[in-house]
Amino acid sequence: MGRKRVLAVVHTVTYAKRLLEVLSLLAADFRVQVVFTTPPHAFGSEVPRFLAELNSAVIPWEDVRHQSFDLALAAGPQGLAHVRAPLIALPHGANYLKRIVGPPDGPEAGVAGLRRSDIMPDGRELPAALVVPHTDELAALARSCPEALAVTEVVGDPAHDRIAAGLTRRIAYRRALGIDEGQQLVVVASTWGPRSSFGRIEALLPRLIGELPGGPGGAFRTAVLVHPNVWSGHGAWQVRAWLTQFGRYGISVLPPEADWRSVLIAADWIIGDHGSVTLYGTLTPAPILLTGSDDEEINPASPAAALALTAPVLSPAPPLVDQLAYAASEYDRDEYAAIAARITSEPGRFHRNMRRLMYRVLGLGRPAYEPGTELLPLPPPLSTWAGLPSGGAGQEPA
Repeated sequence: MGRKRVLAVVHTVTYAKRLLEVLSLLAADFRVQVVFTTPPHAFGSEVPRFLAELNSAVIPWEDVRHQSFDLALAAGPQGLAHVRAPLIALPHGANYLKRIVGPPDGPEAGVAGLRRSDIMPDGRELPAALVVPHTDELAALARSCPEALAVTEVVGDPAHDRIAAGLTRRIAYRRALGIDEGQQLVVVASTWGPRSSFGRIEALLPRLIGELPGGPGGAFRTAVLVHPNVWSGHGAWQVRAWLTQFGRYGISVLPPEADWRSVLIAADWIIGDHGSVTLYGTLTPAPILLTGSDDEEINPASPAAALALTAPVLSPAPPLVDQLAYAASEYDRDEYAAIAARITSEPGRFHRNMRRLMYRVLGLGRPAYEPGTELLPLPPPLSTWAGLPSGGAGQEPA
């Protein structure tokens, strides 16, 4: 029997996680064969190990241009001009948060992911479909690449839907993480770049150790979610070397392959920056304390910009416990829910919409069952990720 060949173009671990969510919609179909490839990317060093742990079929990038496929999926634009397949291009995070501001002779200015160079890497050909999470993106596209509107599909956001569905298991996730009754979980979320939370980590983590009594017997537990680009950019060994000392004080640092979503759901507070994970935190009941906001880098039309005007900002002077209490006292669930509602205009419908789109491009009939939003699995205990031994870290599929 001839099978349709689907190529997953995996530039980074972040992209890989988003693509795996999409590929799960094809998993049980014997009419489809999925293969992976890894184009060169500045933050792609962790990808070969990630794919090896999946035991996936990988085609060398240099061989891809000599083959054709029935569908290609990608969450980033680099190298796609060499792929011979109908392409579905997806975002890799929450909404389109990052704005590129540069000199006239630098990279194309605009919203990352919605620039003409992102949508048409070769400058000539549109993808078969451009997936966006919200109808709000259509106005931005009309300005940046109006011809892309003809292939744009408002599909939704898989991480939004998995987190929203997982809120019903919050107590179970907390128990699995080993959070005792009466303990409070503080989640520190960082994107990548010099103005991220990680860019301030050497000032923030000592405060967490000194001001929040932690460890299994303390009043607080702390988990740090560091963007996979940080691990790739600095090297996994270096990040572990920097952070191991904090693990000895009970702070858990999730490795890049870990599933952060159940940990975010379990949080009592979120200390974060202008990245996607902090924005996804608006779905949860946790008050948010910002480490600062990069006004130049944030897309002013995005929900991240609204969050920057809503959540209080961490101050260097007052005690951290008092600032967390202030964030809780100022927290308005309806206000944060309004921000969360801007992540997607198709809440709960990503899997249905995305499967319909893929099968349409493949020219196949859809399987005769509803693709529901699966609940996130129970995470391992936080102690799994405390200490970060040099030989590795907790291994949980993303």
